[in-house]
Amino acid sequence: MLYQRWRDTAKERRNDLALRDVASGQCWTFAQLFAAGETRKADADDTVCPQGQSPEFILSLLAAWRVGKIACPLEAGQALPDVPRPPKGCLHLKWTSGTTEASRMIAFTAEQLAADAAQIVLAMGLRPDWPNLGVIPMAHSYGFSNLALPLLLHGIPLILAPSPLPEIIRRAAADENAVTLAAVPALWRTWHEAGGIPAQVRLAISAGAPLPLHLERAVFETRGIKIHNFYGASECGGIAYDAGAAPRTDGTLAGAPLPGVSVSLHGEGCLMARSPAVGQTYWPEASPVLGGGKFQTNDLAELKNGLVFLRGRLSDLINMAGRKVSPETIERALLAHPRVRECLVFGAPSQDEHRTDLIVAVVVSSAGEMELKQFLLESLPSWQLPRCWQFVPSLSAGPRGKISRAEWRRRFTG
Repeated sequence: MLYQRWRDTAKERRNDLALRDVASGQCWTFAQLFAAGETRKADADDTVCPQGQSPEFILSLLAAWRVGKIACPLEAGQALPDVPRPPKGCLHLKWTSGTTEASRMIAFTAEQLAADAAQIVLAMGLRPDWPNLGVIPMAHSYGFSNLALPLLLHGIPLILAPSPLPEIIRRAAADENAVTLAAVPALWRTWHEAGGIPAQVRLAISAGAPLPLHLERAVFETRGIKIHNFYGASECGGIAYDAGAAPRTDGTLAGAPLPGVSVSLHGEGCLMARSPAVGQTYWPEASPVLGGGKFQTNDLAELKNGLVFLRGRLSDLINMAGRKVSPETIERALLAHPRVRECLVFGAPSQDEHRTDLIVAVVVSSAGEMELKQFLLESLPSWQLPRCWQFVPSLSAGPRGKISRAEWRRRFTG
């Protein structure tokens, strides 16, 4: 089904640019890319593992689709674990990010992948005359759904950049009249501070981690570019998208559900997504939170006027003597300070048995502890103020743009 969709796409757009690799300077029309995929031999194993950020990833994926093998995108150098063949009808395996718990695989059918791509293209308004400038890894769910699938199933051209460095991004976009640029907040911040956002960007997308409100506003004020916040999960693809033309006024706004996605709250207020793009099952160990067209997230949310507002993760709530606070609430307040560049807040075990948790703030800032405490008191009750502060030169984010709260908690508790 997927290869036939690709065949139709390539035939319809045969003479148009499909793929450009900035590193090698090579270009392929859709007809040329189709011909290369037809002759590409699939791996001998039952599972094909596209890797890296190059045309080889696309050709390897096409070879798997053509001969009906399982595709499991992996990061460069990552080995495929020894797992049994997924359930009948499943043609794709994804790794979860493992940010909040151990990584595991998710099995997808061809129909589920196609639904994810269709929802994203429609919601974001991806256009063939605005090629995707590819910097997010295609092995990750975000990159696969926003770059690889739109190329192969909807004819959205792809320009692959070998690095997200500002000068390379500008060079990659230089030959285009307009581009779509999907990235993570850390990259948007780097490009903004370096003055490296290409003038050709017409559609800007941020996902993988919450987009700070001050960054969204700063880019809009200096460049006139609205960065659209995108929220999704490996298990179900896109969930919500902020399609507004102006910066958000509330940093917790994720956007409106994508076409074909319905949302509700379950349990303690966590978001449940229903969609034809929801994966079949975790593999090889199933879980009741995934399957049957629905995925129960661990994200606390509020639904208002058809919009999704995220309130943090259930597992990250900090318990302060029976009162609970989301670390994101404190982080948003800290990030409103003009001299706070980055921050991360988490709860750690306290020696005080009545307090239960200790609020810890890891901050990249030129302001000191007392100044930040006084600033927080303007918007937060005193019990929500961090009791322990760590000032660091930077917070390292992974390739998905996520900073591991669990990893910083482990460092603190040592």
